[in-house]
Amino acid sequence: MRTLIRTYAPLVATLLAAAAAAPVASASNDGVISSLADFEYDENSRLASHTLVYTEGCADVIEGLFVDGGGNRYDQLLSDRYKLHPVSGEAKLDLFPQGGMLDGSDDKPITANECRAICLERGVDSSLVGAAMPHRHFSGESTFSDWFHNSCRRVEVCFMNYHSKTPMKMMWVTTQGQEKDHGTLKYGERNTKCIDSFLGHRFLFRDGDTNDILLDITVEHTLVVGVGNSPDYTGKDRDFEKEIERTLGREWKRHERVNRTCSPLGFKKGRLPDDIFASMGAFYYNNAKYRVREEWSGKGVFVNWWEVDVYFIQIPWKLKGVWQRRLLDLVAAWTGTELEQTDMYGLRRYEEGARLLTHVDRETTHAFSLIVNVAQGNLSEPWAVEVHDHAHRLHEVTMQPGDIVYYESAKCLHGRNKPLKGKGAYYVNLFTHYRPVGDPAWLDKPNPEGTPEPLIDVGECKLEGSINDVGVGAVKCDDDSIGPYLSPAMFTATSGDDLFNWWKSVGPDAEGHDEL
Repeated sequence: MRTLIRTYAPLVATLLAAAAAAPVASASNDGVISSLADFEYDENSRLASHTLVYTEGCADVIEGLFVDGGGNRYDQLLSDRYKLHPVSGEAKLDLFPQGGMLDGSDDKPITANECRAICLERGVDSSLVGAAMPHRHFSGESTFSDWFHNSCRRVEVCFMNYHSKTPMKMMWVTTQGQEKDHGTLKYGERNTKCIDSFLGHRFLFRDGDTNDILLDITVEHTLVVGVGNSPDYTGKDRDFEKEIERTLGREWKRHERVNRTCSPLGFKKGRLPDDIFASMGAFYYNNAKYRVREEWSGKGVFVNWWEVDVYFIQIPWKLKGVWQRRLLDLVAAWTGTELEQTDMYGLRRYEEGARLLTHVDRETTHAFSLIVNVAQGNLSEPWAVEVHDHAHRLHEVTMQPGDIVYYESAKCLHGRNKPLKGKGAYYVNLFTHYRPVGDPAWLDKPNPEGTPEPLIDVGECKLEGSINDVGVGAVKCDDDSIGPYLSPAMFTATSGDDLFNWWKSVGPDAEGHDEL
């Protein structure tokens, strides 16, 4: 018997410790959280449920809004989708460093309107669970109930019809099972329908001719979903090599039309603020399975869609605005110029074998831009963004999820000509664009006073590493302000023909590019 006790004692101790660490649910909440690690995460270390957090001192007044005297949730739809967690200890310090009360005191609150609270989004990565966008923090600008209703329960949902040219019927289903007409959904991405909805709401989509149910979906998070399958690509019988050669010649001439610059190199690498990255990452994670083919048939050759499918997850309009306004401040600080937002594009998901042709962006609207890497996986080697600086030297900038690259997108040629490598590799990017306020003719104007001079002469440069050492400073120049991303290929373009030769030399069938 003593042997058995000694044998199982470590196991028993481990189980007891785990039980002690796990949140213990009460009649009014889902357990007190003392460490951010105590939240429930899924198999991918993502927050498993939407979660409302607040300090223990505010538990009674906040939980009274959701739970009756018998411990029953007033709203079952919400109960199934939102966890209520008071926090203490380290979790309290991480989430509420200013204390649990809006006035910073330790007084006992009379109403929930006096308390701090945060609604955490399902799907956020465990490393970012403490980072929430400002609108998800209760600040006292409205009543607690109104804030929770508008900032936590309300979500934007978008639907696309890829089923039939005949508009499909959209129905909202009440809790009693009644179908309420919500209009029709026309075919294609350009007719995407976005509306405000709430967690737990249910929608049916019916065939416009037969009335058959095509999709029955309940809202679990901000949502973008296509009904039916996005169309296969057509027009693959073109002479793509000739078209690419002509395109690169045009892109070289386009980049020469822009006079204005804003930085020494034309680009800079940075990092997203945690709350924006958490929001973007959760949105992608929650909607990745709903990706559709990006519509490229009959369009250009900037993405090699004829060889590899390119996928797209459209961003709901209001969420796009929230992200873009935050990112504007970052880009404006980099350029030193007052900017206005013009466009945000994505999320685009590249997959194994994808290539992005060297190009510049639309001159009148895409003056200064930002690339955001939202997610990536299964890469066998880094997939660098290639940017030509103001002396046309090639830089290869490596990125990790959450990294950003500022770039002068109408002036500096950029692309990803090397194929994305790795079995099952994927790479998800967001692109956002700005220009000087109210100035579509910005490209023809001289640089404002105080603009940094373009970095042209950096002295002698030598390759001190391997030709494959991308993004690690393998090239050393006399002037180290050139940075660590100068391409080990030591490639400087002088024409569209050079860009075309680069594209050929680094393609999937090329043996190398030592000759460049």
